[in-house]
Amino acid sequence: MPKRAKLVVGNWKMHGRLAENATLLQAVAQGTGELPADVRVGVCVPCPYLAQTQSLLEGSRVMWGVQDVSAFTHGAYTGEVAASMVTDFGSTLAIVGHSERRAYHRESAELVAVKTQRVLEAGLTPIVCVGETLEEREADLTEQVVGAQLDEVLVKLSEQEAARIVVAYEPVWAIGTGKSASAQQAQAVHAFLRSRLAAKGAAVADVPLLYGGSVKPENAEELFGQMDIDGGLIGGASLKAQDFLAICKAAGAISVSG
Repeated sequence: MPKRAKLVVGNWKMHGRLAENATLLQAVAQGTGELPADVRVGVCVPCPYLAQTQSLLEGSRVMWGVQDVSAFTHGAYTGEVAASMVTDFGSTLAIVGHSERRAYHRESAELVAVKTQRVLEAGLTPIVCVGETLEEREADLTEQVVGAQLDEVLVKLSEQEAARIVVAYEPVWAIGTGKSASAQQAQAVHAFLRSRLAAKGAAVADVPLLYGGSVKPENAEELFGQMDIDGGLIGGASLKAQDFLAICKAAGAISVSG
C-alpha cells in the first residue's frame, strides 16, 4: 500500500483577536517551511478573520478555511455563511459536523451530509467529523455511532465526490478534556472507518483520516504512527505556535520514517 501523506489542521474554535492572530499565523507560516513535502498543514479560523488569514498565509504552504458553513447556498438566512462566500478569501477547507455543532446547535447527521455537499459544490475540501460520547463508548456502541454518522454522508455522495473528503474521528469524551484515546483505541476506530470508506469504492479507500481529541506534542508521534491515522485535527494546541508546530513536526517525522 502506498504511503499516505500526513495532514495536520488547526481548529481555532471561537478564539482569536487581530494582534494575537498575526503573531500566531506568522509563526506557523515560518515554522512549517521546512516540513517534508508530503506533510500538509491547515488552519480553520473564525470567519471574521478570513481576510487577515489570507493576507498572512498567501504564498506559504499553510492552507486555511472555516469551521462551519450553511446548508443553504444564498438567500434570506440571517447570520449564515455560504460555502461559496469563503472561497472569496482563498479558503480551501471547511469543517462540518464537529461534535460541538452536533451538540450545541442540534445538527443532525442529515444536515451534516447536506453541508458536506455544499462544501464540495463550492470546490472546498470538507473535513467531516464523527465521534462517540463516553456513554456510547462504554455501551460498546462506538462503531455503530460513528458508522451511522459517516454513512449518512457517504450515501449522498458519488464515489468521485466521496474521494474528495477528509474524515476526522474525534471521540467526544476526549475533546477539550485533556483525555486522549490511546493510540491503539484510535487506530481501531480509524481501521473501522477505513473499511467503511473502502466499501464506497476504491477511490475512497485512502481519503485522509485524522484523529482529534487532546492531541499534544507529547502524544502526536505515537498517534500519527498508526497505520490508519493520517494526521490530526488539533484544537487547543493549535492556538500555541510552539505546540502546533511540534505536532506538525511529529507528522513530519513519521512521514520521513514511514
